[in-house]
Amino acid sequence: MLCCSILFLPTGNLAAVAPTADKPEATVQKAGTAESKPFVYEMANRPDPFMPFITEKTTDQGTVDPNEIVEKKEALTGMQIFEPGQLSLVALLDTEGQKYAMVQDFTGKGYIITEGTKIGKRGVVKIIEPNKVLIEETAETRAGKKIVTYIDMILKKEGEK
Repeated sequence: MLCCSILFLPTGNLAAVAPTADKPEATVQKAGTAESKPFVYEMANRPDPFMPFITEKTTDQGTVDPNEIVEKKEALTGMQIFEPGQLSLVALLDTEGQKYAMVQDFTGKGYIITEGTKIGKRGVVKIIEPNKVLIEETAETRAGKKIVTYIDMILKKEGEK
């Protein structure tokens, strides 16, 4: 009669199993030993686990610049259809604390503006002074940073260009 003998080590781990007549020889291995198979990650139809979930938006030309100025999509009305460079200052008027300025487009058509009048996509008339009009343009970048620029429209004297 064949019998099976099991040898226990003092640590309590199974060391070896002796073969029996009706069962083939078997050995027990610990996980992580040199004979165990290494884990292989299958990339087929799976995202890369080392890529960030949030990435910069890309366009046909490449990545998006966070310092690029974002244009707001709103209908332009009144003086907003003209950029300050398309207008020339032709007259200034100060009556009882109310200040007016007259500007002219390239066709010679005149328009009256006051402080607070919107000009162009981003401009607002800030101050009307005795010889000039100060326009403040505020732009916003993709990163949320505000960029403020000032444009002076200077009243030219007769005969000046």
